[in-house]
Parts: sequence; structure tokens; C-alpha cells
Amino acid sequence: MNNQQIASIPRPLVKTNQWVITLSVIATLITGQFFILLIPLLAGLMGLLTGNNPVMMIAKKFLKKPLSSYIPEDKEQQQFNQLIAVVCLSIAWISSIIGWTILSYSFAIIVGLAATIALCGFCIGCFIHFQYNQYKYRRSLRS
Repeated sequence: MNNQQIASIPRPLVKTNQWVITLSVIATLITGQFFILLIPLLAGLMGLLTGNNPVMMIAKKFLKKPLSSYIPEDKEQQQFNQLIAVVCLSIAWISSIIGWTILSYSFAIIVGLAATIALCGFCIGCFIHFQYNQYKYRRSLRS
């Protein structure tokens, strides 16, 4: 039996991050102010580069139980999901700056829908990651 610990993130912190993305996208779509996307974009970028997502760091202060008592989410999977979100948010924000309105709204909606669907229980990024790993595994069998 393998006693290695899998790096994880407590689910309430993941959910908080998803809510911030969802609400930021909604606020952006309602107001047309794409700078709002900088909130989840910069938080996600900091999380990827430093391992410390400010949204999650703030949310952690509100948790009442020890971190280990919450349902864990795989950290590697969450980093993959965050990378997808950061790419989509970056495309949305940069597109808005250069005046590519359809592209900016499209990517904002894509990331907003993905975060909202994840809040409902189905993780699109997790599905993509799983399928990619399956592809790599099947490919390794042919070699």
C-alpha cells in the first residue's frame, strides 16, 4: 500500500475561487467593464506562479475546521483547471483591450460557464484532463 500523500486543496477554497470567477464574469457581462476580470485573472496567475491564490488565502481565514477535515480536491487537477481559466480570462481581457468584442465576450462566457458548471458538480477541466491522460496512456501502449 502506498502511503504517499496526494497534495490537495480543501473543497471550500476551490468553490470560493469558482464563485469569484463566476461572479466576476457576470459583473463583467452586465457592466461591460472587462477590468473586473482582472480579479480572478491576477488571483489565478498568482496561484499558478507562486502557489498562493489570494482568493483562496482570504477564504482560508473563514474556515472553521482544520483544513484536513474538508473534502480534498486534487491540487494538480486544480492547477490544470486554473491554467485553463487564466488562459481564457487572459484572452477575454486582452481581446477587450484591442477591441475584439466578440472574442472577449466569448471567452468570458466560456470561463464563466465552466466555473458555474463546476459549482453545479461537473468539472469540465477535470474531464479534459482525464481524457488527455487516457490519450497519453493509450499512446504509450502502442509504443
